Amino acid sequence: MTDGNWDAPGFDAPFRARFEELLRWRRDVREFRTEALPDGIVEKLVGLAALAPSVGYSQPWRFVSVEDEARRAAVRESFEQANQDALEGYGGEQKQLYARLKLEGLDRAPAQLAVFTDHGTERGHGLGRQTMPEMLDYSTVTAIHTFWLAARSHGIGVGWVSILDPDRVTAALEVPQGWHLTAYLCVGYPEAEEDRPKLQQVGWEEKAAESRALLKR
Repeated sequence: MTDGNWDAPGFDAPFRARFEELLRWRRDVREFRTEALPDGIVEKLVGLAALAPSVGYSQPWRFVSVEDEARRAAVRESFEQANQDALEGYGGEQKQLYARLKLEGLDRAPAQLAVFTDHGTERGHGLGRQTMPEMLDYSTVTAIHTFWLAARSHGIGVGWVSILDPDRVTAALEVPQGWHLTAYLCVGYPEAEEDRPKLQQVGWEEKAAESRALLKR
């Protein structure tokens, strides 16, 4: 400690290498084992997610553990309808490939979390979002990514289900007014470990070179 403050930690080359490995092994998991997660681990991961940055220190993320079977069934029905609608939007070989994809883990993941952004929060007093109000939602996304990395560090996988009707899910979960669904997450141990995106493996899409480019203006 120095003058009552903790000294900033130093991160050496081995740590940085391990961190890069963590990023590479953080995959969108679609196939889960059904075994239960350790007691208290989801709460711990949510606590770590709360270390994420947020606009104006607003901390707008709201994690909801979906445990009731009827509510889970409502989410599953929403997915099935949205997935069928999405299938009809493709044609030819792409439609056939889409039909073979396993796009969610709603049947097997032991934990399911709905993550909302509280658009009505007074925390932060509006700082930093008068011209970009979407920063509240972006702040929630940073918390989700932090949760994801923390989960992976415990050997736990996360799958983000976006093929559903957010209004139906919000209604099914009966959350406070002003909460907007940002993500629905399936959480559990992966059936298999992969360091490459599943959609890349099956030929749906390749890694974009431009996504790694740094443009200068």
